[in-house]
Amino acid sequence: MNQTYWLRNVRPYGGVAEDFRIDAGRIAERRPASAAPVAKRDINGCQQLLTPVLVESHVHLDKTLFGQPWRPNSAGPTLKDYILNERRVLREIDAPIAARAGALLENCIARGSLRMRCHVDIDPEFGLHHVEAMQEVRERYRDLIDLQLVVFPQTGLISRPGTAGLMREALQMGVENVGGLDPCGIDNDPIAQLDFIFKLAVEFDRGIDIHLHDKGELGLWQIARIADYTERYQRQGRVMISHAYCLGMAPWAQVRPLAERLAAQGISLMSSAPADCAVPPFLELRAAGVNLCLGSDGIRDAWSPMGNGDMLERAFLLAFRFDLNKDEELAAAFEAATVNGARALGIDEVSVEVGQPADFLLMPVQTLGEAVVARPARQVYRAGNLIAEQGRLLESRL
Repeated sequence: MNQTYWLRNVRPYGGVAEDFRIDAGRIAERRPASAAPVAKRDINGCQQLLTPVLVESHVHLDKTLFGQPWRPNSAGPTLKDYILNERRVLREIDAPIAARAGALLENCIARGSLRMRCHVDIDPEFGLHHVEAMQEVRERYRDLIDLQLVVFPQTGLISRPGTAGLMREALQMGVENVGGLDPCGIDNDPIAQLDFIFKLAVEFDRGIDIHLHDKGELGLWQIARIADYTERYQRQGRVMISHAYCLGMAPWAQVRPLAERLAAQGISLMSSAPADCAVPPFLELRAAGVNLCLGSDGIRDAWSPMGNGDMLERAFLLAFRFDLNKDEELAAAFEAATVNGARALGIDEVSVEVGQPADFLLMPVQTLGEAVVARPARQVYRAGNLIAEQGRLLESRL
């Protein structure tokens, strides 16, 4: 329930203490912290760090095994092996998507992710079942999280007859983004895949998010083609490339011109800061004006038993991977998990400015850098109401 109160004695972004007036679910006023006694209806922030909420820019809720009995990874060595193994695993489990996805979503909300992009599989084998299930999940949690979906052709688009029609149906059902996957490595026909994806996005006026695992020169060539299509179809600011390992495999002198094109076309990059392969160079891309955000990708699924849905931990992994240890560098990692994600998803800015929704986190640390390093327990507020603390959603909907 929305209420009017003062949030007293908090430090936005680690700055000096302020008081915030919360009214009708929004931030209505900011002032220097007052020494007056805290009124009964007000909240004493006790000098805690106040930040915007976290943004989970890339996750696969429909395929998680979160909350299920432990299952060892049984996939073979190649990308296609992993895809086939995942299909087998999902056929064998009894727990419905709503239960598995809901358990993980509640975990993510409890850790402060209130903006999210979820990739949802479509396939001629199971049709639109995953899309329908995730739309039901989204409706159940609509008041707690802003969740947008991507229709994702995991087993191929051009190479898998029937998939293109399902993509179109999913957009007609209201899915917000058109997904793609390795135009070369999976479909073996990059131009046909990109033609279809961009034309479909223009027809329905949707965003685009393409998984790109292909490495080396092949990956760089595809990024250049995605930039070409973005410019040709005027999708500036509405395209994301996820993973893009190839950008971390070439010398910066070779990557720089491509980075400049990405910045000019407003194409965002998503990284999960993985440990086992090349990663797009964060600071260099940031200096070139490229928007790089963070996502968990798969969490405790048939691909990997790893992940916990905590985007502060993902920011830590980015900082650890690139040896970011200055406060300003750690703050940039925090931005990758907040404002950069919001920009990439094309959603309202996440901030704690007057007029913005009163969605925020309170943490018992001093700075953004300490938040990234310590990943402390946090209080999560949605529309001015406390909805989670100590890593637990206060009212589960499972």
